[in-house]
Amino acid sequence: MIIKEELLYSAGATVKQYKPAEIIFSEGDPANYYYQIITGEVKLNNYNDEGKEIIQTLLEDGQCIGESLLFMDKLYPINAIALTSCKVLRLPKNNFFELLRQYPDISFEMNRVLAQRLYFKIIMAQNLGSQSPTAKLKVLMDYLKSSQEEQAPYSFMIPLTRQQMASLTGLCVETAIRTIKMMERNKILQIKDRKILY
Repeated sequence: MIIKEELLYSAGATVKQYKPAEIIFSEGDPANYYYQIITGEVKLNNYNDEGKEIIQTLLEDGQCIGESLLFMDKLYPINAIALTSCKVLRLPKNNFFELLRQYPDISFEMNRVLAQRLYFKIIMAQNLGSQSPTAKLKVLMDYLKSSQEEQAPYSFMIPLTRQQMASLTGLCVETAIRTIKMMERNKILQIKDRKILY
């Protein structure tokens, strides 16, 4: 968790509930709030010219949503959409900046998280240039597994659906499914009860 919930409440944060598929903010909205997920999962996405969804990232309990835009006078270039029922803390932008002035260690932690997300974006951008669906999916799985202590083969369950993996790698879902089956045949991963073990 980036900012302790009690601290956010003391700064004036309120809780907002979202149903699955409900929009938290839309592309083109101004960044007026700091959002932090208490419980639930959220996707950040947009759509290409053909209307195909591109998932930028998936967020869960304790993570913040679109916080980097608070530091710029720009509109959101993405949508934030609840994937599950969500409880989200929402703190007005001015209160958020006052909190950072009072607690500079929060800024340090926020920079660490932003650097991690930027690293993921760079890895995935390099990966999008690859023509190989296997290489694209392997880079994504390697990144997801990299933060785990246990690195043995098949020790990590991929926490994404095949649709989400396709959207994150720029593949169509059919190609992702076919490639995952081929990766299983080549013993790169295992599939148990439809779950991918990498």
